[in-house]
Amino acid sequence: MGVSHGRPVVGRSMRSPGTAAPLLVRAASGFSAQLARPTSGIFLYWVGGLALLLFIGAWWAISFDWHVQHPDLGFYQSVGEAFARGQVPYRDFDPAYPPAALPLLILPSLLGAKEGIWESYALRYEHLALLLGMLLVIATVLALGALRASRGRTILAAALVALSPILVGSILPARFDLWPAALTTGALAAVFAGRPRLGGGILGLAIAAKVYPAVILPLVVIHVWRRKGSGEALATTGWAAVGAVAPAVPSLVVASAGLLHSTQEFVVRPLQVESLGAAILWVAHQVAGVPIEVRVGYGSDNLVGPLPDAISAIQGVLLVLALSAIWAWFARGRDRGRQGLVTVSTAAVCAFIVLGKVLSGQYLIWLIPLVALMEGRRALVAGVLLTAALVLTQQWYPSLYPDWIAGRAPLVTWIVLARDLTLLLLLGASVAPAEWFVPAIRRATVGRAALSRPVPVADGYHAYLTVPEARKE
Repeated sequence: MGVSHGRPVVGRSMRSPGTAAPLLVRAASGFSAQLARPTSGIFLYWVGGLALLLFIGAWWAISFDWHVQHPDLGFYQSVGEAFARGQVPYRDFDPAYPPAALPLLILPSLLGAKEGIWESYALRYEHLALLLGMLLVIATVLALGALRASRGRTILAAALVALSPILVGSILPARFDLWPAALTTGALAAVFAGRPRLGGGILGLAIAAKVYPAVILPLVVIHVWRRKGSGEALATTGWAAVGAVAPAVPSLVVASAGLLHSTQEFVVRPLQVESLGAAILWVAHQVAGVPIEVRVGYGSDNLVGPLPDAISAIQGVLLVLALSAIWAWFARGRDRGRQGLVTVSTAAVCAFIVLGKVLSGQYLIWLIPLVALMEGRRALVAGVLLTAALVLTQQWYPSLYPDWIAGRAPLVTWIVLARDLTLLLLLGASVAPAEWFVPAIRRATVGRAALSRPVPVADGYHAYLTVPEARKE
């Protein structure tokens, strides 16, 4: 064994045990930098393809015997078979849905479903609904690309939509709400990409399939007016009108009276049992013995009587006030950009759902792509609230719905109320000031370091996060 002289020999065993830590930090920093880059090109295609595969897998997970629990398909089947026999919608029978929704109900019968055999129709309808869900995934990814969302945000947003079958449950393949949701998302993607006329036309078609996208149209027009001027805004409005009216033209020609009657029924229908006002009455009935009466009509179970009618009228007034406030705020404020349009669109649709006379579980499908397109901490809060509302809905619908209506499942009343209040919180999160979503420690730091400097916050806005006396407008 020899003795070394001079400089010590530094071998591998004498390296500091903390040498690897900086390497991990640099690797994590590099990975974060990659996720923060705007999504584009081949990355967007990869995310879209993987999201489609994930959506198909999630759909397969809920597809076993789903149709057995949803008798609404029986009505869909009756519409399809009546059309296949040569009867005219709105003249020979009332399809109960807007004109652009009818192809979804009719196609399974035209594609070989055997008349009178429920399973035959349900199988073809499921395949059609799967295609619509895939269309929604594609529209969401395209919208994220047009928004120039970061890679990390794109992955999370696409995952939310891809996993929606598990979040929504068996109601997803049993309704046609994927159709207007996909159209609305595609319309927003076109507007974000600088094609407002195309976006207006698609949004008009979405309105003809389900009325709710109409609450987004004024916001889109305001956005286009600011970005491209009054002429382009008027053109966008005109294309939206064409998209909304074109599917109804055949019915207006041969069955205008029936179409008008169907529209009137939508307006005058009573308070549906799942709506916010109805949920409060259900609780009052269980706690204080307030009498309620459930009656079937207008395609749903409803509460009827003077008190439900009064609450229905109050909700109608609140809905008009809420939508007017959202539209006016967006019109009078500064240009909040494309991301601001996403936020107020989410708020408008959420108000339409939670303050409307009808609040059915499938309406939550409308919110999934809109919440996915939000950004920052506001998006995180909205995503948690929407997920909670979806999970609460699955706890009782469809398995416990008949027992609840019959008065044999009182616990469901409280779950319905919790779901509706969660959606009310989601509305609040959509309209809350952007400063609320900035961490308190960051607000304090900004206040000390730059009292009057604009600070970018969660969803694309800029706010002067300063103390009032030092704030400079």
